[in-house]
Amino acid sequence: MPRRPPFASGKVAGDYEPLFLYWEVARERGREDLIEAATLREEDYKVLQREAGEGLGLDALLEALTSYMEDRVDPVVAAEAYRRYGVEASPEDARRLIARLLASWLVEAGEYWGFVRLRRGEG
Repeated sequence: MPRRPPFASGKVAGDYEPLFLYWEVARERGREDLIEAATLREEDYKVLQREAGEGLGLDALLEALTSYMEDRVDPVVAAEAYRRYGVEASPEDARRLIARLLASWLVEAGEYWGFVRLRRGEG
């Protein structure tokens, strides 16, 4: 069974292993601040509600949330996480991919808590 963060269903992200590897690399480097930054917060749900209220489709919603999450991800740690995952990615691409996983987790958790509904064919 694949690992998933709390309240994640895997419907949107599918595989969260790179995020777990990101947390692992951050922990090894003594960067608990990066782990905390790459974890959902109460204000994230407010952003989700606001963005979802715009009537965006899933792709546009994920894009908006990825941009929102991006500054919370360290590109060097993200690149190392993807290397361990078996994927070579530039630091900026890896940062974006981890931010996308955070955005997907937020959408999935938002669905769990009833903030958003994924319609059939989405996710």
